[in-house]
Amino acid sequence: MAPAGENERRCAPRGEIATNTDPTGLWSLVVPLKPLAHGKSRLRRAAGDLLRPRLALAFAQDTVAAALSCGGVRDVVVVTDDPVAAAALAALGARTVPDEPAAGLNAALAHGERAVRGRRPAAAVAALNADLPALRPEELARVLENAAEFPRAFVTDAAGIGTTFLSASPGVELRPAFGGLSRARHLSSGAVEITSAGIESVRQDVDTGDDLRAAVRLGVGPHTAGRWATGVPARDR
Repeated sequence: MAPAGENERRCAPRGEIATNTDPTGLWSLVVPLKPLAHGKSRLRRAAGDLLRPRLALAFAQDTVAAALSCGGVRDVVVVTDDPVAAAALAALGARTVPDEPAAGLNAALAHGERAVRGRRPAAAVAALNADLPALRPEELARVLENAAEFPRAFVTDAAGIGTTFLSASPGVELRPAFGGLSRARHLSSGAVEITSAGIESVRQDVDTGDDLRAAVRLGVGPHTAGRWATGVPARDR
């Protein structure tokens, strides 16, 4: 495992699009993304039907860009059937694979895990939500350093009931159980909860307008910041 702080030093400045080129990076991240037209339905009230899919893409772009700029990450595989999102995220340096199971979030994550380990059987794999627009590379590095200590580990969301990150060390099956009260399911499956201080950006997923405002207060990436600033009336920001 890298010495404390080493991953932070290898991260690009926040806001820049920079794929990690260090071949020693340990982790492969799997990021699932629904077709944009169907994603983030609970944001409809805050953003409307025109802005909502654009925000969903912006969230994913900021999430993937932050992950790829972090030294602990070797690569990112995005599982999506949305051609617009696939092209945009591939342009950032992600590998995209179609959601061939088309059987929900956990099936997509298992498919992404197989795509990673089909190329690198000994890979350490982690699932990461696509809706973490405030994600900071140095905070993700902290999570990955902690996760490396356990066969499986996870981070709960800001509400304390869901999951934003789940990891599996080399040779260990990911066994994702995302959705709803997933914190309890991951705990009962034997995964260790990472409770380190200073990982707020890894926990702040966005499902509602309140979630988005909380992420904005943390400091969102450039794609989300641009969409939110130009697409939402000032009274709703």
